[in-house]
Amino acid sequence: MRWEGRRQSENVEDRRGIGGPVLVGGGLITLLLMVAMMFLGFDPQMVAQIAPEIAGPQQQAPAKPINDEMTKMVKVVLADNEDVWGRLFPKHFRGRYAPPTLVLFSGRVQSACGMASAAAGPFYCPLDKKVYIDLAFYDEHVQNQLGISNKVQSMRQRLSDRDYNKLSVRMELQADFLAGVWAHHVARYAGILDEEDIREAVNAAAAIGDDRIQKQSQGYVVPDAFTHGTSEQRVRWFLYGLKTGNPELMDRAFEVDEP
Repeated sequence: MRWEGRRQSENVEDRRGIGGPVLVGGGLITLLLMVAMMFLGFDPQMVAQIAPEIAGPQQQAPAKPINDEMTKMVKVVLADNEDVWGRLFPKHFRGRYAPPTLVLFSGRVQSACGMASAAAGPFYCPLDKKVYIDLAFYDEHVQNQLGISNKVQSMRQRLSDRDYNKLSVRMELQADFLAGVWAHHVARYAGILDEEDIREAVNAAAAIGDDRIQKQSQGYVVPDAFTHGTSEQRVRWFLYGLKTGNPELMDRAFEVDEP
């Protein structure tokens, strides 16, 4: 990913060096975090193995904010997110995109959703509309701004665990589709993604499918317990978003199995 020398977002709070407490990560935030790591040259299989431990054990926070290469790259990715969705929202959703603030932290952090530890992984808090990362990266915010996340959550008490898991899978596949849309427009407007970047993104999507994770962790697969989708589904919907670049097609993830 060619990110050096490009615009860095200023919509960032660097709280590293401030102790303090999660919530959930996962979904697209984890996917883009892994993709971002691989853009820097990390091996996809290694990233898949360390994903649950990316934040690692709690560490002593640095004395002051760090402007290292990973920090700079994340700010560029955030800027690209702002540029892409800033263009797409007025055209496709007839509204203004309100970019979330990215909070960098180490160890623990206080959010409007509660105290969070690094072990919980990256997460998005809809109450303060901020993404919290220790360190690295996201698009659940798009679904939240469109009201999709709240709609799905509101159905939790009315559905069985099995049916709610199916709905959760649909929302996650929609998020993967939006990740593909984002990649499509970043490649088009900024010209910073190449074929190798896309292959690495596809490998990342495949590495975190429910079927693969269950197989590796427990030796067998339980489809009714899926909450994010299979490796094949995640890859397929990411590539569908990448191919079309049209966010208006995102509801197909809730309507059909095949794009």
